[in-house]
Amino acid sequence: MSDRGQGDPAAPAVFLRTYGCQMNVRDSEAVLHRFVTQGYRIARSEAEADVILLNTCSVRDLAEEKACGKMASLHARKRENPNLVLGFLGCMAQRRGGDLLHEFPEVDLVLGTQKLHEALTQVERIRAARAASLAGSPSAPLRVLEVEAEPGSQNQIREHLPSSRKASAFVSIMQGCNMRCAFCIVPVTRGPERARPMDEIVDEVQKLADQGTREVTLLGQIVNLYGRRELPTLHGRSPFVQLLEKVCSIPGIARVRFTSPHPIGFRDDLIGALRDLPPLCEHIHLPAQSGSDRILRAMGRGYSRSRYLELVDRIRAAVPGATLTTDLIVGFPGEEEADFAQTRSLVETVQFDQAFLFRYSPRPGTSAAARSDSIREEEKLRRHHELLALQDAVARQKATQLLGQEVEILIEGESRKSPHRFQGRTRGNHLVLVRAEERWRGELLPVRIVETTGFTFYAEPVLAEETEERSPGVPTPPAPAR
Repeated sequence: MSDRGQGDPAAPAVFLRTYGCQMNVRDSEAVLHRFVTQGYRIARSEAEADVILLNTCSVRDLAEEKACGKMASLHARKRENPNLVLGFLGCMAQRRGGDLLHEFPEVDLVLGTQKLHEALTQVERIRAARAASLAGSPSAPLRVLEVEAEPGSQNQIREHLPSSRKASAFVSIMQGCNMRCAFCIVPVTRGPERARPMDEIVDEVQKLADQGTREVTLLGQIVNLYGRRELPTLHGRSPFVQLLEKVCSIPGIARVRFTSPHPIGFRDDLIGALRDLPPLCEHIHLPAQSGSDRILRAMGRGYSRSRYLELVDRIRAAVPGATLTTDLIVGFPGEEEADFAQTRSLVETVQFDQAFLFRYSPRPGTSAAARSDSIREEEKLRRHHELLALQDAVARQKATQLLGQEVEILIEGESRKSPHRFQGRTRGNHLVLVRAEERWRGELLPVRIVETTGFTFYAEPVLAEETEERSPGVPTPPAPAR
């Protein structure tokens, strides 16, 4: 995050780099909000920062390697500027704790997932201690380690950065997970399942709507299990469906999404909500992880291949044209060629619009990490490439079905690759690029899909004035680069 709300150019600057999932992105925004409200500005780059924080991920070893590599690269900056504050936040900080202070002597701060709201306070303590030392009160450098559990910490992720108009926003509704899947580190790094009060979530969404936000995405480790321990089921509707009904009824909120659900908690009341609540978008991210019953049992997923396929059929019967995306792991310990063939078959059968594919990475603290029947890395890589090629072919074929169709997109802002284009998403979560017109920012815009790469779509607006000849002096946007 870099350039939203600069404030006084003489104010101390904080730079926060985020690794990992949408929940980490949401956590980072809440952390930055506290800095901004106390007079800090958000640095455009590491080079101008007085405080550099890395919000880390532990789901895969590669994510940890990236964060550690980035911190190592900041060692030279700390030598040039001894007053620079460096810190690790989040999941890796939670998992590795004090080891990070030993491994990185230049690091001043390590805060776990339940202590993120203390980032500002602890940075201020570190800066005050340095100022006192420079004023003639010598003391040992202050280094902070906070990774303890804190009751109610799930309720601390509620503030959003100020914005003239933020079209879409993440809203954290719960923290933690009780599932203990054999491959997953989340119960270790995020703690047990804890829900926020429903009224507080609704109030947060209402405030976003009042500021012009049109779309919210509700976030949780297993989002569809929200409130199952704290709140009652009413008239056959789970607490999560009750929350969806309340959020979908807020004036100004045109779209509601959620991620990530678990198949075992995806019941008829949620399918009915997808069918009956107009703001609820028809995009469902439904992690499968494997297509093999044997591997699903070893993973501790709690469902079978047939049960997963039955759920897909029920969703598609209720919501025709729903976009389905998933997560898949290849190379889980003990995965034989026949198991991998079942995962290939699942992809062919379901025809996912998109799939996030991962090579299994053992995570300390998970039950799978202790298994001795690991798969060779070369074999994991082969299976990953093979499955990726299959899924890419499926996605490209499905993408062509959108050509010529009129769809509605929510304009999020500039495309990452071209200042001449805005990007937006369909209700089905397809990424669409359209020429940049400031009047469309933050708006729901009807467009016609004219081209696709299979993953990105290009469109023209469908407006009354677009049927007329373009005004002189208005440039035609360049053709998409290939």
